[in-house]
Amino acid sequence: MAQKLAPGSRLGEQQLAMLFDCSRTIVREALTRLAARGIVTVSARRGWFVIEPSQEEAREAFEARRVIELGLIRSTGSTGKIDKTALRQLKAHLQREKAALKESDVGNRSFLLGDFHVCLAECLGNTLLADTLRDFTARTTLIAMLYQSTHDAVQSCEDHVQIVAALERGDHAAAEALMAAHIGTVQSALRVQAPTDPLAQLRDALAPLQQNTAAKPRRRKAAASSPNDTDSSTYLGALL
Repeated sequence: MAQKLAPGSRLGEQQLAMLFDCSRTIVREALTRLAARGIVTVSARRGWFVIEPSQEEAREAFEARRVIELGLIRSTGSTGKIDKTALRQLKAHLQREKAALKESDVGNRSFLLGDFHVCLAECLGNTLLADTLRDFTARTTLIAMLYQSTHDAVQSCEDHVQIVAALERGDHAAAEALMAAHIGTVQSALRVQAPTDPLAQLRDALAPLQQNTAAKPRRRKAAASSPNDTDSSTYLGALL
């Protein structure tokens, strides 16, 4: 969520075991849990990798967040206003977001902007959905990195401020509409491109050279060449 691990990053078991000073068995168990949560993927021969969501998976992840978050706000509206303790917690989170926008730590800023949605679910009293949102938020953060999102962090923070303000005055319909617009804005900022050939660069590099023999004058036999001939292969032959 801090955008420090790019989509497709390899997660070596031995390196992680050394980093955390633990056994590879513990590392493998942790990676297995992350795989079950859809954050990493494993290949039998290549190892563990951070997921690289496809365009269809990106669409599904944002749709899942939209269903969960809008439904959570709507269900809270039927029970009355959000309590003061939860509001204080949300406002404290917004203050941390605003402070992060003024600093150079992009990772902390990215984490706080994503974690707002997890914090909101917790404050609205549903820890189960908060855990689910944490995973979906991590996925959509990776998606934003993979498809080079142009969404502005300042605008994202302002959206969060307006959502909390609507909840504070008890206008859950407005909060729901603001959340829908916010998620839609983030999704629309993705630069989704047509699928590319992952082997294009290697394919071009190893393609046979196209020799235009018709444009070159016919060379005399090597025996007729002199040591001063500029053809290095002919000159080497004369020396040998």
